[in-house]
Amino acid sequence: MNRAVFLDRDGVLTRALVRDGKAFAPLKLAEAEIPAEVAPALARLKSAAFLLVVITNQPDVARGLAAQKDVEAIHAALRKVLPLDGIFVCYHDDADGCACRKPQPGMLFEAARKHAIDLAHSFMIGDRWRDVDAGAAAGCRTILIECGYSERPPENTPDARVTSLREAVDWILRN
Repeated sequence: MNRAVFLDRDGVLTRALVRDGKAFAPLKLAEAEIPAEVAPALARLKSAAFLLVVITNQPDVARGLAAQKDVEAIHAALRKVLPLDGIFVCYHDDADGCACRKPQPGMLFEAARKHAIDLAHSFMIGDRWRDVDAGAAAGCRTILIECGYSERPPENTPDARVTSLREAVDWILRN
């Protein structure tokens, strides 16, 4: 069985667009910015034999605010520059009641089946309550990157709270 680090996309791998204390996803490739710390942090995880899997909600497609081809263009750009083993996307909105939209653990379970991942020895890194709750529901250890958003806290207490992806990677490699 493989160990993995599941990564939220916006706010972890790409800079979230923050307006009025709320985080928003980039809608076009031109808006997607990968902070300089991301590639070296992921390289450290790869060298420790972790699979790297993106788990991302993209409800702006269901809401008609973004085109699926634009989301896929962002993912293609991420794959070119980051050592990712998979990207799992939920295009639904909350009202759809699907099993894949975080905080539901469906995407993590799908990734675990596809990549033979041992969820109990894996980690979920995210910047929002949905990420922590999805990771906890899947049986992963969870890390919350604190970004100061104006939203509710997770139902599940994260195993670690950090301020950057680099700190999250440091914590994983120590634990």
